[in-house]
Amino acid sequence: LLLVVVVIGATVALFAPQFGPQTAPGENVSEAQQGVTNLQYGLDLAGGTRVRAPLVGYTATEVDFDGDLPDEVATAIAGELENASATDITAVPEENAVDVTATSVTESQFRAAMDASGYAYGNIRPGVTQETRDVAEQVIQDKIDQTGLSGGTVTQVQSLTGEYFIRVEVPGENRSSVTSLLAERGTVQIDIAYATENGTAVQEEVLTQDGIQQLGTATQSDQSPGAYVPVTVRNTAPEGEQSPAHSFQQAVADRGFASAYEDPRTDSCEYVNGSLTGERNPCLLLTVDGEVVNSFGMSPGLASGMRSGEWAQDPRFILQTQNFSESRQVAINLRAGALPASLDIGPNGEGTSSYIAPSQGQAFRTNSLLTGLIAVFAVAGVVFFRYGEVEVALPMIVTALSEVVILLGFAAGIGYPLDLSVIAGFIAVIGTGVDDLIIIADEVMAEGDVNSRRVFQSRFKKAFWVIGAAAATTIIAMSPLAVLSLGDLQGFAIFTILGVVVGVLLTRPAYGDILRALLTRDK
Repeated sequence: LLLVVVVIGATVALFAPQFGPQTAPGENVSEAQQGVTNLQYGLDLAGGTRVRAPLVGYTATEVDFDGDLPDEVATAIAGELENASATDITAVPEENAVDVTATSVTESQFRAAMDASGYAYGNIRPGVTQETRDVAEQVIQDKIDQTGLSGGTVTQVQSLTGEYFIRVEVPGENRSSVTSLLAERGTVQIDIAYATENGTAVQEEVLTQDGIQQLGTATQSDQSPGAYVPVTVRNTAPEGEQSPAHSFQQAVADRGFASAYEDPRTDSCEYVNGSLTGERNPCLLLTVDGEVVNSFGMSPGLASGMRSGEWAQDPRFILQTQNFSESRQVAINLRAGALPASLDIGPNGEGTSSYIAPSQGQAFRTNSLLTGLIAVFAVAGVVFFRYGEVEVALPMIVTALSEVVILLGFAAGIGYPLDLSVIAGFIAVIGTGVDDLIIIADEVMAEGDVNSRRVFQSRFKKAFWVIGAAAATTIIAMSPLAVLSLGDLQGFAIFTILGVVVGVLLTRPAYGDILRALLTRDK
C-alpha cells in the first residue's frame, strides 16, 4: 500500500501542472523543457551550450595579515601596482589568501607588489580564492536567471591537477549568446552627464555598484505605460569618508540638476548618441563596461531633495524606463553586471565551450527511451525464462519499474535536469533492482513450496540481509562520485544511490509482501 501511495505521488509530480517549470513573465522556456511531463532536461537531452573556463587571476597563499583589515590589505597591495586598483584585490583572512583579478597584472608584478607591501606570504599560484569563485558563480547564475534562460546552471568543478573551473550549462541556447553573456567582466556604474557653459557635455562617475544598498525588481507603472527600478543607495561609510549617498547627492547638487528640473515640464533628460541635445538637461547614465546603455532624467522632487541635502537621509530613487522589458534589463545590469574576475574563454584561453544542437538532443531523448524499453523487455524475458511463473515474475517487473517511476517523479518534483548520465543511472537501477528481487525469489523458493508465513518470513530475512549488504556497498562506492564535482558522473551516482535507498526501504519489502500473499497458504 505504501508503494502504491508513493508511485501515485510520483505520478502526480510527473504530470501535474503545478509541478511544471515555473517561469517569470517574459522568461524563455526551451522546447525541450515543454511537454507532456514535468521533466526537465539537461544539456545532453535538450541541446544547448556548455562553457568550462577558469577565472583569471593570481592568488598569494599563507598570507600574514598582521592584524590589518582586508580593505587595508587590498589598498596597500594595490598601491604597489600601477595597473590595478583596490577593487581588483580581494583579501580573505579565512583563507589566509589574497588574489588579484586585473587581467593586466602578471604573476611577477603581483609577487613584487606583495613583497613591497610587506605582507609575508607562502607562494603565488594561478587562479583566485574560493570567495572570488563563489561570488562569480552567484553573479553568473543571477545573469542567467535574470536574462530568462530557463534551466541554466552554474557550478564549480575541479580538475585532477587541482585547477578550478566555472562550468556553465544553458539548454536550448547557442554558443555565441552564452559566451557573449559571460565574456565581459561587466563594470557597472551610474554616471552624470551635464553641459558646461560653452555647451560641451561632460560625463562623470557618481555611483558604483558597491554603493547600491538595495535594488528592487523591475515594476510596471500603475499610471503610465512605462516601468521603473527602485534603488536604495548606501548612506554609511567608514569614519572620515563620505558615504555613496552623500557623494551622489553632492554631485547632483553641484552639477545643476536641481535648478534644471525645477520646471515640471522639463523633467526629462536629452542625451542622444553621446551628447546632450535640446535644452541640454542633465542626465543620469547607466554604463556597462564604459558604454552607456540607458539615460534617465530626474523628478523635480528628487532634485530638490538633493539640493537641500535631505535626500541622503533616506537615499532612494527610481530609474524610469519606457517599458517593462527595458526595466528588466536595467535591473540585470545593476544586479548581476559585474564579475569579480574575468572568465578565460578567449581564443587563446584555457576555457572550452561546446554546443549540442536541439535536434541532436531530441535524438538522444528518443534513443534513451528506446534503450530503457529494451532494458525492461530484456530483463522481463530473462525473468520469465528463469521462473516460468507469472505470479513470481510479473510482480518482479512491476516492482522494478515502480522504482524508475519514483525516481522520475523525484527528478520532476525538484526540477533536476535529466541528462545521459542520469538515464544511465536509471538503467543501472533497473538492473540492480531486479538482481535483488531475484535473490528474494530464489531464497524464498529454494527449498520448495512455502507452507506458511513464518517460513516465508524466515527465508525473506536471509535474502534481505544479503540485499542490505549489497546496498551498503553500492552506496559507499558511489558516495565519492555523488559529493565530488566530477561533472556528469555526479548525476549517475546520485540517482543510483537514490534507487538503492528506495529499493531497500520500499520496493524490496513490498515485493516480499506481494510474494507472501501469492505463495503462502495460510493467507
